[in-house]
Parts: sequence; C-alpha cells; structure tokens
Amino acid sequence: MYTATSKDGTKIAYDKTGRGPALILVAGAFSYRNFPGQVQLAQLLSDRYTVYNYDRRGRGDSGDTQPYDIAREIEDLEALIEEAGGSAFVWGLSSGAVLALQAAAQGTGIAKLALHEPPFVVDPADRQPPAGFAKQVAKLIADDRRADTIKYFMTQGMGAPAFVVGMMRLMPGVWSNLMAVAHTLPYDAALLDGYTAGKPLPGQQWRAVTMPTLVLEGTESPASLRHAAQALASVLPHARLLSQKGLGHTKKLPAKLIASALADFFGNGR
Repeated sequence: MYTATSKDGTKIAYDKTGRGPALILVAGAFSYRNFPGQVQLAQLLSDRYTVYNYDRRGRGDSGDTQPYDIAREIEDLEALIEEAGGSAFVWGLSSGAVLALQAAAQGTGIAKLALHEPPFVVDPADRQPPAGFAKQVAKLIADDRRADTIKYFMTQGMGAPAFVVGMMRLMPGVWSNLMAVAHTLPYDAALLDGYTAGKPLPGQQWRAVTMPTLVLEGTESPASLRHAAQALASVLPHARLLSQKGLGHTKKLPAKLIASALADFFGNGR
C-alpha cells in the first residue's frame, strides 16, 4: 500500500501494480480498492499499464477530513495523478465516473478518460430518486443510521427491490463491507445532486473535457443508465459511445470485459 497526500492533508491510500502508462481506477458507491471486482480489474490491466487502484476518501485506508466537499475529492484524484507523474488515463465507474468527469472539467492531467455508466437521469420518463435525496442520505448518516442509509440509497437511489437489500443483510461478509463504507454514501449522492431530475445534461459545463473520452454502457442495463450514457457521449466534444452486452455494472463488476474495452481505447501510449 502507498499513500498520496491531498491538498487538504488527507492521506489517500492506493495500490500500484504493473508497468506502462499510468491508469487510475475511480470506484463508484459501495466500492473500494480491495473490492474483489476492483482488484481483478487492476490485475487484468497491470500487464499493460501501471495501475493505481485507490480508496476514495473515507473508504478503506484513506482519511476522511471533514467537512466533505466535491472539490476535495477532485483534489484527491489530482494527488493520484501527480503521483503518476502528472498525467494519467482515468476510468471511473458510476458515481466514480461523475467524479472523473468533474475532475476532467477542472483541467486535471487526464490524458484519456473512460466513463462507465454514470448514473445521471436525463429522460423525464425514467425512474428518478425522490426530491431531496442527497439531503436525506446525509441526514440518515448524521443520525448514525447506516443500515437505513444503505436501504434508502439502494432502493430509492439505485432502484433495487427491497428484498435484495434484505437478502444482503443475510450475507454477513457482504453486509459488513457495505456497512463499512455506508458513511460515504452522502459523498456519492452529492456528486449526483442536480443531475437526476430527468433533464438534459449541461454540455457547456463540460466543454473543457476535450481529451479523448470513451463512454461505456451495457445493453442489458436499466434504461436510465443507457439514456445517460448516450446523452453524455453526445455532449462531450471528443467522446464516443461503446454499447456492449455484459458491461452493465449493477450486479457484478465485469472485469474481463472492462479490461478489454479499456485496452482497446487507451492503447499503449498517450
């Protein structure tokens, strides 16, 4: 394990494997650097890239300086890019894709960007989280109701059936891992706040995202995720969409398919 120091002094833990151009993996909600799918993805990519697999702040071995602000998470990613030599490829999944997108818009040293199913809601006909979703997630955590936060986030935010959460509670290893990162769910909700109301994406906000960008979606994914991926690919200046069966991320991270898609996109050079 290595650590990078973010601008506010927070220590960000990461693993570094492989050789070649730097590639940073940005996890989504509930995930962390030791999540099995994340570890497998890093291993698969390490034969072509120097892979930086890190714990977003508040997760795993990383610090969690308060108060939280999206700008601090962007600075965490910037610290990882500096560790990688000032430039890197970046892949972000779900809320991690939103974080990577926001960082790219700030002019960080991202050479190429891969955004995997960012959970925007751009079509008014698609299911949307309830109004005040981010505030309610934050309130539940402030009240130290981690289990209720997980249930609310999964059912109201991700659209999972309530029985799925119930089944997870019967799986001690799975549930303990969810509980360990539940306090960071307000961070994921904050990243999505304002982008899940069934409205068009603000393309002008991301006009600085001019690096080559790949937007990934699974053809089996819920309509809202597919609509979001398609909309994002259309508003970014130099983006293309990859639609492929099996790339949906809602059940188990499809590490082999992702690694293949990223190797094709990133190649061996800058």
